[in-house]
Amino acid sequence: MSSPVRILFFADAASVHTRRWVAAAVERGAEAVVVTRSPAEVPGAREVIAIRPGTDKLGWFQALPEVRRVARELAGRFQPTLVHGHYVTSYGMWAAACGLPLPLALTAWGSDILVTPRESRLMRLIVAWSLRRADLITADSLDMLHAIGRYHPQGACHQILWGADTDRFEPGTPAEGFEIVSLRSWEPNYNIDVLIAAFARFAQARPDAAARLHLLGGGPLADALRAQVATLGLNERVQFHGRVGDQAMVDAIQRSRVSLSVPTSDATSVSVLESMACGLPVVATDLPANRQWLDERGGCIVPVGDAEAITAALVHLHDHPALAAAMGVHNRARIEREASRRGQMDAMWRLYLKLLQPPCSGPRAPAPARG
Repeated sequence: MSSPVRILFFADAASVHTRRWVAAAVERGAEAVVVTRSPAEVPGAREVIAIRPGTDKLGWFQALPEVRRVARELAGRFQPTLVHGHYVTSYGMWAAACGLPLPLALTAWGSDILVTPRESRLMRLIVAWSLRRADLITADSLDMLHAIGRYHPQGACHQILWGADTDRFEPGTPAEGFEIVSLRSWEPNYNIDVLIAAFARFAQARPDAAARLHLLGGGPLADALRAQVATLGLNERVQFHGRVGDQAMVDAIQRSRVSLSVPTSDATSVSVLESMACGLPVVATDLPANRQWLDERGGCIVPVGDAEAITAALVHLHDHPALAAAMGVHNRARIEREASRRGQMDAMWRLYLKLLQPPCSGPRAPAPARG
C-alpha cells in the first residue's frame, strides 16, 4: 500500500488560487495543512494555522522562529511527507526555512519572480536562496521558468498552470449589446484606469453598440476608479461587481463578447484562461505570458498603457462579429486541449508522487536539514 501524501502548505489562505490548489490535491488523495498570514477557510484542508497575520514586510522575517516551531509541532501530529510553498519571496521563504527534512516544492506566482527581485539586492538573495533549496519548482509561464533558470536551481522545474475549470467556465449566450468584462484586480499593475479610458472612447466611437463594461476583482483603487467613471459620465454603462464567486464570474463572462486583461506585468493569467474557456476573444497587453496563449486567432495584443490601442481592438472586434466568434471557438478548443484545471492538477499530482519516490538505487537517503 502506498504511503499517504500529506502536504504542509505555506500559502495565502485567502487566495482563491490556494483554495483551488489545496482542494485539487485533497481530491486526488492528499491530506493538507495550510500555514498562512491571511487566515481564511480552505476547503479540504485539515487545518489552517495563522502566523503573524498581516502584510508588513518585516513580519515575514520576524515570524521565522514561530514558523519553525509550528513546523516541528506539525511534524509530530500531522507528519507531513512534503512541504509546498506558494509565492517564492514570502511563503516560499517560510517553506524553505521551516526546518523539516522533507522534499520541498515551490510555486512561483508571477511578481515574486518577475518584479520583486528587481526591488533590492536583499530580495534577489531571498529568491535565490529559496529556489536553490527546492527539490521541485513550478511556474505557470515559460518566461517565468526562464527567469527562474537564471538562479541555477538544483530542483526540477516544470510549467504547471492554474488552469481553467472547463466544466464550469464554458461558452454561454451573450447579452444583446456589446458587453465587455475585466476580471483583474483594481490595483495599479492591472491598469483598470487605462481600460476605463479606452472603454469611454469606444462608447463614443460606437454609440449604438449598447456597450457595457463589467469590472470584477475589487481592490484598493475602487474609489478612484468610481470617480473616474463618474467624471466620464459612464455610471450607467460601467458596473462595479468587485470580488465575486465562480458562478457570478461565469455569468459576467458569458454575457460578454470580449474580455480585457491589460496589466503591466503578469505571468499566465487565470482570468485570461477562464475567459478563453468561456469562448471569448481576449484583448491583452504585449507580455510574454499573454503571447504564449494569444495570437491573431484568439484575440488582440496591445502595448502596455495604450488606451487608444485598446479602443481600436474593441472597435475591430465589434465591427467584425464573425471574426470575434471564431476567436472564441478557437480559444475554447485550446483551453480544453492544453489548460484545463483538471489536466494541470493531474500533472501536478504526478510530480508530487515522483518527488516522494525513493531513488532506484535503494532506500531514500534522509534529506539534509533545511535550516
